[in-house]
Amino acid sequence: METGKTSNRAAYAGIFTAIAASICCITPVLALIAGTSGIASTFSWVEPYRPYLFGLTIVVLVFAWYQKLRPKTQEEIDCACEDDAKPSFWQSKSFLFIITVFAGLMLTFPSYSHIFYFSPDSSKEILYTDQSKVKEIRVTIAGMTCEGCEAHIESEVSKLDGILHVKADYEAANTIVKYDETKVNLEEIETAILSTGYKIIK
Repeated sequence: METGKTSNRAAYAGIFTAIAASICCITPVLALIAGTSGIASTFSWVEPYRPYLFGLTIVVLVFAWYQKLRPKTQEEIDCACEDDAKPSFWQSKSFLFIITVFAGLMLTFPSYSHIFYFSPDSSKEILYTDQSKVKEIRVTIAGMTCEGCEAHIESEVSKLDGILHVKADYEAANTIVKYDETKVNLEEIETAILSTGYKIIK
């Protein structure tokens, strides 16, 4: 049936646009899982287009559901009588529902992507008493687009020995790091940041 095919094409387009809308945040997580964190910021250029891709995904999925749920015309009913075969799973409402849920998960991915990263231990700073060795730096970083990007940088930097506190902020495009200068230096911190694929602006 032509309506089923149109609905399926729209559903596939919905998946594609949903993934495209969140690819800037999906890539760092996939890079982390694959152990190639250097490609993390590859798709950060997509971020400015995210609202348009988000909107396009919604429009495409609404169209797919409209095609699936709208009343059939007499011509479509007559055509269906000729082809009495039951529609396949790929043309069913269940499949469209699965696609819609998947697209929703992709669209909201930036809001929960931080759960995939190691969370820094904030108690280190509180327990640290020798403040004469503590330094604080602010590093300007290009390429962060969401909380997942922040979590990625915080996770990598906090793995270094001597890091007391690290807080990345994608909106301010920077990361604040408190560290024990006898255990770690600025170059090591910058190397950890660069290993995530984001760029340091000096």
